[in-house]
Amino acid sequence: MNLQQNSNINKNFYRVSAADFKEIPGAPLGYWINSKFREIFRNNPLSDYFVTRLGMSTANNDRFLRLWHEVELSSIYFSCTNRGDSVNSGNTWFPYQKGGAFRKWFGNHDHLVNWLNDGEEIRNFGKEEGKIRSHNYNLDFIFKKGITWSDVTSGINAFRIMPEGFLFDGRGSSGFPIKNKNEIMLLAFLNSTIASYSIAILNPTIAVNVGEIAKLPFPNFDEDSQNSLESKAISIINQHKTDWDSYETSWDFTTLPLLHSDYGYKLSGSYAQLRTEWQENTQEMQRLEEENNRIFIDAYGLQDELTPEVPLNEITLTCNPHYRYRLGKQWDEASEEERNAELERQLQSDTLCELISYAIGCMMGRYSIDQSGLILASQGETLQDYLERVPNPRFLPDDDAIVPLTDQEWFADDATHRVCEFVRTIWGEQHLQENLDFIAESLCLSAIRPRKGESSLDCIRRYLSTQFYKDHMRTYKKRPIYWLFSSGKLKAFECLVYLHRYTEGTLARMRTEYVIPLTARLHSHGERLEEARANSTSAAETKRLEKELDQLHKQQAELAEFDEQLRHYADQRIRLDLDDGVKVNYGKFGNLLADVKAIVG
Repeated sequence: MNLQQNSNINKNFYRVSAADFKEIPGAPLGYWINSKFREIFRNNPLSDYFVTRLGMSTANNDRFLRLWHEVELSSIYFSCTNRGDSVNSGNTWFPYQKGGAFRKWFGNHDHLVNWLNDGEEIRNFGKEEGKIRSHNYNLDFIFKKGITWSDVTSGINAFRIMPEGFLFDGRGSSGFPIKNKNEIMLLAFLNSTIASYSIAILNPTIAVNVGEIAKLPFPNFDEDSQNSLESKAISIINQHKTDWDSYETSWDFTTLPLLHSDYGYKLSGSYAQLRTEWQENTQEMQRLEEENNRIFIDAYGLQDELTPEVPLNEITLTCNPHYRYRLGKQWDEASEEERNAELERQLQSDTLCELISYAIGCMMGRYSIDQSGLILASQGETLQDYLERVPNPRFLPDDDAIVPLTDQEWFADDATHRVCEFVRTIWGEQHLQENLDFIAESLCLSAIRPRKGESSLDCIRRYLSTQFYKDHMRTYKKRPIYWLFSSGKLKAFECLVYLHRYTEGTLARMRTEYVIPLTARLHSHGERLEEARANSTSAAETKRLEKELDQLHKQQAELAEFDEQLRHYADQRIRLDLDDGVKVNYGKFGNLLADVKAIVG
């Protein structure tokens, strides 16, 4: 054996022949590996079966890229097959792989690229200045099925299937099968421990370069072994696709899995049933991934060098809390049981937050409990458009897509009342209070802090008023689709407006239907408080009423200022161009919107 380690001197001291490095492509300084591992590089390189390509550089992502939910659904072509097909479609936006977070097998389908007329604008970007700035279009490979990965990792590699219809970025470099190899078999190898360890030898940095991927040693299998690998990989891919599409950030989202439950009319039971399914799916994925690893380890004869085990936090299903969440340092000293309990609390809380988000989507007409998938997702669509697609809805969307978020009951159609109506429609009247209690209890597990003596409806109202938009901003990566119009810090008036149903008359309607009536209601409420203070015989009660009046007067002043600004912008009849994206359009309304700086910059 050429590798020597002198344990009497230093356990990290190695003697390695210079010739040993040459056995590994590129001769990296993999001094720690033994001769048996070096032997695997005598297998055929992956480049014999797989062509890798560095992705595109647009030279201006703000101009050419969008998150898929920002633009009109009708302007996106999700299933393009070739360049000619893209031109004939007349569509502007096409799916774009851009790397993304650590996730294996399937997912990270977030971005679009402007490829109108075969990328005419992007391919000529900079031409007027005398130099084309964008490059690496990979015209022979765009729209083909393949495999993609993020170019920067945290030490664990994650390869994903890339369906037909995508272009790809430098941050999401990709590869394509050749010589009758299919992408399923190749993906099974790339997500194995063998590939991860080999990549670490070839390039022990956080970058995963196309050159190193091409040098990986790929084994030959008999037909039975190959069929077994492919069968397992297909099951894993399908489960990861189902998981990805179970959340509204997927363009193939249909409806919440929580609504699929056949448990009955109790929401707590529906969640318990769903959580059991998620646990079983996660454990099955862990088993299949470990079997995949074992087959490759056996093929290379490395049973004494590597183990097939895959920790739970590397099973990249969103429904798996061990992968989804990272507990803070305060949990370092906690027991495993305590950490698991905290993960369960976060998962339950987030799942019920997602239910509220879906309910808001149904209020806006984006979704329907009577029909799967997106309903209204193109600019200026109306309630009439919705009714043409869903003729007899059990839960009717808001007529103007303006949904108030108020800390008190000022409007009969505010978000809190409509969430209650949504829960009643789905799970019935008999267990309504019990279901509202479960939602409130779940929100207080992680999303908001519990308050003693607060009713469940008030708890839901507080979540909607104080936390929902923060969650929405995080979910939609600071490119929200429900925009929060806010009078200011005192929250005298706030409402959500659905981006895709905004019209030039939305602000005027907001003012006449909500802001002006609220001004009158606050005035009447103030008169009642004044009368109560005058008749009060308790010093404590008088003090409380004076404090409430002071707060009310401040809210009235805030609302009056907001109304003046709202009238100014309503008179302008502002138009939006969804192709410009949220960042540009959000900045057209001055300070009427919340979190302008976070979105616009």
